[in-house]
Amino acid sequence: MDHISRTRHPARNRVIFLLSLRAGLRAKEIANLEWRMVTDAEGEVSETVRISDKASKGNSGGVVPMAAELRAALMALHRVSPLPFGPSKVVQTERACFTSAQVIINLFREWYSVLGFDGCSSHSGRRTFITMAARNIGRFGGSLRDVQALARHRSLAMTQRYIEVDSLAMKKVVDGW
Repeated sequence: MDHISRTRHPARNRVIFLLSLRAGLRAKEIANLEWRMVTDAEGEVSETVRISDKASKGNSGGVVPMAAELRAALMALHRVSPLPFGPSKVVQTERACFTSAQVIINLFREWYSVLGFDGCSSHSGRRTFITMAARNIGRFGGSLRDVQALARHRSLAMTQRYIEVDSLAMKKVVDGW
């Protein structure tokens, strides 16, 4: 986040990064996200991200609860670049009122490269989101099926492929009961 705060468009870039890390959105979904998908009927930033099937991969649209940090970033973005809420895109460039998934992919590649994070991509935030949700969902009475719904995957097997193994956690859980 420190690196992003020093970029040319810090408010926009913070939203892009948090949409990946804190909402688990894919590059295509970030590029296609419209203000109406993150606002309520009164035009205020909502407490959910409602991804349409059209904006998502295949027909994997759905609703993801919005983290407070992401909600604050969206409100800040709207303050610095006031655009009409509705069908206009959340992420825009200087030259266009929209962007592409490839531009989002390139931004992440550049950010991670500058920071020396080899092997990271625009999908890394999504993987982290799903892994962290899986590790914490039990604390809130949920299950892996809830994580599957957050990831908007059709199969639990696909969701499980995203979850990173943690050998220390495995040891703690075995020793803990």
